[in-house]
Amino acid sequence: MKILVDADGCPVVDIAIKTAKSCDLEILVVKNFSHYLADDYATIVTVDQSADSADYYIVNHAAKGDIVITQDYGLAAMALAKEAFCINQNGLIISSENIQQLLTRRHINQEIRRKHHKYTKFKKREPEQDAKFERNLRYLIEKLLAE
Repeated sequence: MKILVDADGCPVVDIAIKTAKSCDLEILVVKNFSHYLADDYATIVTVDQSADSADYYIVNHAAKGDIVITQDYGLAAMALAKEAFCINQNGLIISSENIQQLLTRRHINQEIRRKHHKYTKFKKREPEQDAKFERNLRYLIEKLLAE
């Protein structure tokens, strides 16, 4: 089992690396050229800036039983098809039971934004979100290690 992180715009990269290290798991952090990341433990993979380069790299390197950390539901759907497990930056475990609803909601929200030219600002990240992410990531790891 390994952890793959879609690192472009991901606020929990450090938590994911810390957690992987504490569990002695391999972690690949995939980013494009416009982001700088360095870590002594994680494998940092840099891809080009074209649309979805990081997503395609991750899905091509994900395997059954891996954990993919992403806020991109399209990538999550592809990873689930490879029997990987997915979690977003807020600790939501994405599964075959909820992916269709998440994709539908994403589509509807995109249509509303396009139609009304209305774009919301992202709220400041709260410490509770980081705690929930770490708790659920550890839950997934423990569940997979127990199998």
